Amino acid sequence: GSIEDMILGVNYASAGAGIIFSSGSELGQHISLAQQIEQVTDTIQQFIMTIGEEATADLISTSVFYISIGTNDYIHYYLRNVSDIQSVYLPWSFNQFLAQTMKQEIKVQFILLLYMSAMLSKAFSRNLSNVYILVEQNLYNANVRKVVVMGLAPIGCAPYYLWLYHSKNGQCVETINDMILEFNFAVRYIVAELNEELVGATVIFCDAFEGSMDIIQNHDRYGFNVTDEACCGLGKYRGWILCISPEMACSNASNHIWWDQFHPTDAVNAILADN
Repeated sequence: GSIEDMILGVNYASAGAGIIFSSGSELGQHISLAQQIEQVTDTIQQFIMTIGEEATADLISTSVFYISIGTNDYIHYYLRNVSDIQSVYLPWSFNQFLAQTMKQEIKVQFILLLYMSAMLSKAFSRNLSNVYILVEQNLYNANVRKVVVMGLAPIGCAPYYLWLYHSKNGQCVETINDMILEFNFAVRYIVAELNEELVGATVIFCDAFEGSMDIIQNHDRYGFNVTDEACCGLGKYRGWILCISPEMACSNASNHIWWDQFHPTDAVNAILADN
């Protein structure tokens, strides 16, 4: 897109990508979390070349970095037992591994942005070793980074797993949701750690699980008639075969909580965003 559009916001999301590099590899080429973070620095360099150093520094200081990733690490990796991962990691260990990997990537992002901010402001040495010192010091003179980290939604309620686990009456698969709750708890903890370790940073955790379950359990209040069946797909709960053509879609998506096997409808996303 144009620089004018990019100043308003840039989406680095990649279909199938996860926290782990190999997550979603069966879906084809994708851009991992680590690679997406590299793209952030590329974007900042584009800004410097186009709008100048001072304007770029101001832009960074007022930007919010939104991280929403991890679902594919379960859907397309752990729960599929790719590379026999379940024999290597029990659910608790896998959750901890994912959360710690995310923490390290966020720290890398913060350090890279801090380094670029230091270069732009010319207030600090360009020696990278000084950047690590700054992370441990008060960042009063540096641009504060604002990061929002999203927890994962209750994928145990997704139509695919209702079909796969032969759910009765559309009941969510609790074993999967328990894993997600445990991961979210671990992410809450690493967010608290990041706020302590990255002095001057503001890192916030958003609970997508609680908000999604509120919609599912109180669907009438939110105007949803269909809670367990996807709008687009085939099979029981329309969770067996994924949505591959517009002809497969229902005519009233706004009445559904789920769009396809795994993704909520725009109507659900709008409510979550507003809340």
